[in-house]
Amino acid sequence: MVRCLYILIALLLSAFSYAKPAKTLVLPTAIKSVYGDFDTMQQRRIIRVLIPYSKTFYFLDNQGTPRGLMVELMQEFDKQLNNGVKPDKKIHVVLIPTSRDKLIPNLLAGKGDVIAANLTMTPERQQLVDFSTPLATGVHEVVVANKLQPPLTTINDLAGKSVFINPSTSYMQSVSTFNKQLKKQGLAPLRVNSAPGNFEPEDILEMVNANLAGYTVVDRYLALLWQKIYPNLVVYDHIALREDGNIALAWRKNSPLLRAKLDPFCANHKLGSSFGNQQVYKYLRSVKWVKSATSEKELTKFAQVTAIFQKYGKQYSVDWLLMVAQGYQESQLDQTKRSHSGAIGIMQLLPSTGKSLKVGDITQADPNINAGVKYIRFMQERYFADQPMDDLNKMLFTFAAYNAGPAKVEKLRKQAKTMGLDPNRWFDNVERVAQLKIGNETVQYVSNIFKYYIAYTLITQEQREKEQAAKPAPH
Repeated sequence: MVRCLYILIALLLSAFSYAKPAKTLVLPTAIKSVYGDFDTMQQRRIIRVLIPYSKTFYFLDNQGTPRGLMVELMQEFDKQLNNGVKPDKKIHVVLIPTSRDKLIPNLLAGKGDVIAANLTMTPERQQLVDFSTPLATGVHEVVVANKLQPPLTTINDLAGKSVFINPSTSYMQSVSTFNKQLKKQGLAPLRVNSAPGNFEPEDILEMVNANLAGYTVVDRYLALLWQKIYPNLVVYDHIALREDGNIALAWRKNSPLLRAKLDPFCANHKLGSSFGNQQVYKYLRSVKWVKSATSEKELTKFAQVTAIFQKYGKQYSVDWLLMVAQGYQESQLDQTKRSHSGAIGIMQLLPSTGKSLKVGDITQADPNINAGVKYIRFMQERYFADQPMDDLNKMLFTFAAYNAGPAKVEKLRKQAKTMGLDPNRWFDNVERVAQLKIGNETVQYVSNIFKYYIAYTLITQEQREKEQAAKPAPH
C-alpha cells in the first residue's frame, strides 16, 4: 500500500536527508533553503508543499488526523507519483503549514517547492511564480454578508461600506479595482478593514457569521461550502468583484520537469469535489465557533463594562480590549453566569482564586474583572515576562497557559523549537504543535479570544472616527 507521509510539523521546513542505512527521515535542526526542479526533488525524495492552515484545505481533527481539500489532493498526487515505484525510490509529499502572506516569499526563498493554497492566478503573481493547469476555473469572488446587515441589490450598494479581508489575498486586488470604478462614478469607496495575515477566508466567514464583521469578499464555492456550517451568512451570487478567476498550484519559475508532473495531474483533479466528506462536516459542526459579540444587546454589555476594563487594564499594564475579549469568551460578559465547577461572573473565576487575589467580592462585576485582569497579569509576569516575545504573543501564550496550564505550554514551546518552528510565536507555530499534541480546545480558545479582540478593535476605531467626525471644524 502506498504510504503518503504527511509529517505535519515535526519534519518540515528544510531539506531532508536519510539516515544511513535506516529508512527514516532525519529531523531537521535548522531551516534550509533548497532550490531546483523535479530532478532535485527526486534525489532528495521529498516534495515540500507550502499550505496555509485552513478549515477547508488543511487542518487536524481532534484525533490529529489531517483533513481538507488540499490534503486529499496531495494524497492523491503522492499516490500517483509513486505508483509502481520501488519503496527505496518513493518520493514523499510533505505539507508545510505556512501563513498566506508568507507563501510566495517562502517559495522564492527555497523553503518549499509547491504552493497548494487556493491561489488565484493574477498578473501580479504570475510575474513571480508559475502556475499549473487550473484546479478550478470560472471562479467568482462574491460578496458575503451577515443576514442582519442591510441587504444589497446591486454592486453599487457596496459604496461606502466596510469589508473585512486579508490584504495578502486576491480579494484585496479585486477591492482596489472595484474602488477605482466607484471613484469614476463619484461614489464612496469600499473601506477595507485588514484581517491579520494568519486569517484564512474561513476565519473571516466565521466572524461575518457572528456579525463581528459585516461584509467580506470570498470565492463563491467557498462561500457556498461554509454557508452549510455558518447559518447566518448571505451569499450574494450576483455581486461579484472578480469573475472567471482561475485557481491553481504554483511553483518557482523555470521548473519544466515539475510542470510535466503536476499539469496532467491538475487537469484531472478539480478542486472542491471531495469536500462532502461527512467526517469533515461532523468535525466542523462540533467546533465551538465565535459568537455574536457585536449585536446591539452584546454591545450594550460591552459599553457597561468598558470603563472597568480600561481602569484595570491601565492599572496592570495590559491591553484592556484583549481582556474584554477573554471575558466574552469566558462568559459573554455576563456577571450572573455560574459554571458547573463553581466559576463566577464575567471572568469565570473560582471563589478560592478570587479570595487569594484579595480584590473583594467577585460576585460583583468590578472586583471580578479586577481579579481576572490581575491574575492574567500575574501569569504573564511569572511565565513570559522575560521571554523574547512581542506584547501580543506574551498575552496569547498567557491565555494558552490559562487554558491548558503553564507547564504544558512550556513543553509545547520546547517541542516547537525542536521542530524548527518559532517557540516565541503562537499563531502558525506553537499553535500547530498544540493542536497536534493536546487537541483543539486550547487552539480554539486562543483563536476565539483573538477574533473577539479584532472585532472590538474595529468597533472602538469606528467609534473614535465617528467622534472625530462629529467635532466642529476649527475656524
